[in-house]
Amino acid sequence: MKPGSGTLIINIMSEGKAETYEGVYQCTARNERGAAISNNIIVRPSRSPLWTKEKLKPIILPSGQSLILSCRPPIGLPPAIIFWMDNSFQRLPQNERVSQGLNGDLYFSNVLPEDTRDDYICYARFNHTQTIQQKQPISLKVILVDELNDTTAANLSDTEFYGAKSNRERPPTFLTPEGNASNKEELRGNVLSLECIAEGLPTPLIYWIKEDGILPINRTFYRNFQKTLQIIQVSEADSGNYQCIAKNALGAIHHTISVTVKAAPYWIMAPQNLVLSPGEDGALICRANGNPKPRISWLSNGVPIEIVPDDPSRKINGDTIIFSNVQERSSAVYQCNASNEYGYLLGNAFVNVLAEPPRILTSADTLYQVIANRPALLDCAFFGSPLPTIEWFKGTKGSALREDIYVFHENGTLEIPVAQKDSTGTYTCVARNKLGMAKNEVHLEIKEPTRIIKQPEYAVVQRGSTVSFECKVKHDHTLILTVIWLKDNGELPSDGRFTIDKDHLEVADVSDSDGGTYTCVANTTLDSVSASAVLSVVAPTPTPAPIYDVPNPPFDLELTDQLDKSVQLSWTPGDDNNSPITKFIIEYEDAMHEAGLWHYQAEVPGTQTTAQLKLSPYVNYSFRVMAENSLGRSLPSETSEQYFTKAAEPDKNPMIVEGLGSEPDNLVITWQPLNGFESNGPGLQYKVSWRQKDGDDEWTSVVVANVSKYIVSGTPTFVPYLIKVQALNDVGFAPEPAVVMGHSGEDLPMVAPGNVHVNVVNSTLAEVHWDPVPLKSVRGHLQGYRIYYWKSQSSSKRNRRHIEKKILTFQGSKTHGMLPGLEPFSHYTLHVRVVNGKGEGPASPTRVFHTPEGVPSAPSSLKIINPTLDSLTLEWDPPSHPNGILTEYTLKYQPINSTHELGPLVDLKIPANKTRWTLKNLNFSTRYKFYFYAQTSAGSGSQITEEAVTIMDEAGILPPDVGAGKGKEEWRKEIVNGSRSFFGLKGLMPGTAYKVRVGAEGNSGFVSSEDVFETGPAMASRQVDIATQGWFIGLMCAVALLILILLIVCFIRRNKGGKYPVKEKEDAHADPEIQPMKEDDGTFGEYSDAEDHKPLKKGSRTPSDRTVKKEDSDDSLVDYGEGVNGQFNEDGSFIGQYSGKKEKEPAEGNESSEAPSPVNAMNSFV
Repeated sequence: MKPGSGTLIINIMSEGKAETYEGVYQCTARNERGAAISNNIIVRPSRSPLWTKEKLKPIILPSGQSLILSCRPPIGLPPAIIFWMDNSFQRLPQNERVSQGLNGDLYFSNVLPEDTRDDYICYARFNHTQTIQQKQPISLKVILVDELNDTTAANLSDTEFYGAKSNRERPPTFLTPEGNASNKEELRGNVLSLECIAEGLPTPLIYWIKEDGILPINRTFYRNFQKTLQIIQVSEADSGNYQCIAKNALGAIHHTISVTVKAAPYWIMAPQNLVLSPGEDGALICRANGNPKPRISWLSNGVPIEIVPDDPSRKINGDTIIFSNVQERSSAVYQCNASNEYGYLLGNAFVNVLAEPPRILTSADTLYQVIANRPALLDCAFFGSPLPTIEWFKGTKGSALREDIYVFHENGTLEIPVAQKDSTGTYTCVARNKLGMAKNEVHLEIKEPTRIIKQPEYAVVQRGSTVSFECKVKHDHTLILTVIWLKDNGELPSDGRFTIDKDHLEVADVSDSDGGTYTCVANTTLDSVSASAVLSVVAPTPTPAPIYDVPNPPFDLELTDQLDKSVQLSWTPGDDNNSPITKFIIEYEDAMHEAGLWHYQAEVPGTQTTAQLKLSPYVNYSFRVMAENSLGRSLPSETSEQYFTKAAEPDKNPMIVEGLGSEPDNLVITWQPLNGFESNGPGLQYKVSWRQKDGDDEWTSVVVANVSKYIVSGTPTFVPYLIKVQALNDVGFAPEPAVVMGHSGEDLPMVAPGNVHVNVVNSTLAEVHWDPVPLKSVRGHLQGYRIYYWKSQSSSKRNRRHIEKKILTFQGSKTHGMLPGLEPFSHYTLHVRVVNGKGEGPASPTRVFHTPEGVPSAPSSLKIINPTLDSLTLEWDPPSHPNGILTEYTLKYQPINSTHELGPLVDLKIPANKTRWTLKNLNFSTRYKFYFYAQTSAGSGSQITEEAVTIMDEAGILPPDVGAGKGKEEWRKEIVNGSRSFFGLKGLMPGTAYKVRVGAEGNSGFVSSEDVFETGPAMASRQVDIATQGWFIGLMCAVALLILILLIVCFIRRNKGGKYPVKEKEDAHADPEIQPMKEDDGTFGEYSDAEDHKPLKKGSRTPSDRTVKKEDSDDSLVDYGEGVNGQFNEDGSFIGQYSGKKEKEPAEGNESSEAPSPVNAMNSFV
């Protein structure tokens, strides 16, 4: 055993084998007061046995089958760490399909050909012996089922080949654990590991859930590709059923693991040492918990208490030993043993019976010096039995200090959390027990903190110049101050260029090596502060212009002359940055009521650095100062120390006091409460008083807090009340409040307005009169009268229909009102109600009135259709609001000439039952303007206007009623390129109906379709008769002259004979698709020469612009719909031959059920 110590040293290297010392050890310490014992210490040597030799046969199995490679390592102490590697000592790759289980076996959910190898080796590492044991390599060959033949299968034993299972996909099954359920026990505080490994194809995925609970988020971890669930620091709450689910595309299975958390004993309350004086009582308590519940046993000085001599002052009650009237012989060391099947606890506690008066161990008159606003700890170390009680006093006649400001530690130390100047003084520590008393005085001095009020500033100087750093320090004058300067956290160079003079460090003849960080360190015996600035050395440059900016913030704020309602604030101005400071702005913060919110307090001129501030009671003030110059305002200064003013009674009462009733029998008194700043003290409350205005009752009062409303119940309906609300706090009452008037709750009016009668002013306006109701019956504030009126019956149709009621409200005490917006020629019903703040009263008797006829609205529509040479037809819809009985329609119209002048106006009366009218004998191609309106007996209504044009002629234009037996019209034809899908029609007449037909001819025959459309009306402003314009006549003459000249030239050239020049060009540049066509046989040939100048047959040629003019042909392509071999090429040119003109047939007879050829199709308008 080590000398002077209880440590036992066993040297295994020189004193025998380790197995010799295997066993259980326990240490016992004794003196005359008793004996203490240690926990049992178990010593066991580590073991790393060799692997049992075994011969492993190669494993051959088909692809897709599951496999378990067993490891079964030798049992060592402590257990070995298992891992799988190959011959090259490389770890075998693991994934969702292949993984190592907790028992060390290697599991394959399904094998693949790439799993084939001869060196699956399981290794066991024993850390204590630093040895690794190796299992014999396992050979695995995976083959596809298709590769197996009968000979191979016959030569394999059952152990070599695990049955040629199909490698088809299959749902999951568990490799471990087996069955549908299993149990697991774990000790409290250990790591719970649950494992589920499944086989299947495709490879299953594992999921975990806890039945009737959730997995602990911060203690749950998933290992081994989700196959292992680990919960660290398990407790009894983690017991329950855990479910692992294996799932693949073919199905899912689950396994339930029932977890029970057991617990070795653990302390709830370990026994504590007990110092008693003779005759005192005490108890040793030993409480532990575990699963199963631990058994408690006691020992005295290492001996079971059942066999030690009996002590009358000691009584054992389960986990507690109770001592009563102890004597010095009762001193002993007691051991508590709490044990169950999973472990035990052993705790020592001495019971020391002493009789000692108090002794204070701290030196007398110790002086403590503390910096202001820092904690102060005053020691009072003591000893005594019974345990003394400690009290602290300040001054010679002071009362005991209380815990609301001070902190009393169990070791007797007094803590002042924030020492202030008024904490300075003498403190007395008094220790008492029944054997005596001891006291000791200590002294506390509060010192001002050391502060650097002018810090060195960053400097950029030119090489060879002089720079000065200022470090102005303010400190407690009773402390010794030392100021040192450092360069780059080291001593200043020993160079005469560095001069320290009071608050300044000066560096002369600055060189590049002088650049760096200069730190001013101010030290006292109690504190230390520092400030740094960087010096940058640059080459000489011209002197820069001064920089103008807002001031730097003020600093060094100090509060003096602290009174109940005023304080003096002083500060030191910051640099003005070359612009004089004009004023200082002072703001305050109320840390108790509105922390973080700053308010304006005062402002003083820029030459002043102190201000006398007026304060409010019960406010925890902090102040800050901002400086302002012509360029703006500085940032705020650092906040001053806090100053808490004393409480006082409120100096104001709540504002906006009102009294209104929410129900007929109550009075709701509301007010705007005071904020915390206005409370002036703790315990803010409100005294609410009320009485009826017209009664002789005394004031009724109630005091409430933390509300801004009070409800008085049981009041009469709508009675005036006098109300006042007064503020008060723990100090006293605010001044007498002002009295305001309110009313109790309103109720619905009781009486309806009488004598309601109606005067109809005109067809849309009526005036209603009524008698007012008595004010007493209103039972509230009269807000006015409300008229409900609705249209009940139509005089024209005499049928009743529901109309939504309309409402008009007339404020105050009015007794008449106008109803605007009525419909003429209608029956109306109305009644009147009185309104107060609660709602409406009963309705008056209904009154019925009638509105006279009015003028009608304009006709709903007016359309002009079927224009002809001399007629137009008008169609219209009656007015939507006839406002009476229609008597007739009036139609007025007049022509508009080309210069926009209006002709004579024609007036025509039309019977009221008409909705269509035809005007005849009009001028052709003339624009007319129409004015149309309806009439009742009350007069003419609004008119509707329209314009229309009669047509110029009827040639080539179908009448609107197509196919209605009209005369046969000629068709206009246009030939269009077969690749186009649209064509624009020009030269149409406005306001005219047209029929359009589109036809296509190909290999399958001729197909056509028809439609009818109508052009829009022409605008009068654009109507110009160009036939009367001079420029048009001149242009036509020039065209005629040009045509005459061309005809003469052509006649002369024909007489000369030969071919046209165009013939020669086409011979040289023949187009294979567009060739001239011979007239006799339909084949392609040349243009006719002088010998062939007979006229073209009708329809036998298409002009160069691919159009057929009306005067050249009066037949259509439909005339040649059947038996024709001619076709149109893609650009619309005709490449076939007419076979002769046929009789015209209806278009329907030429249609074909087959679509035209997409290559040779032709679109045409006919």
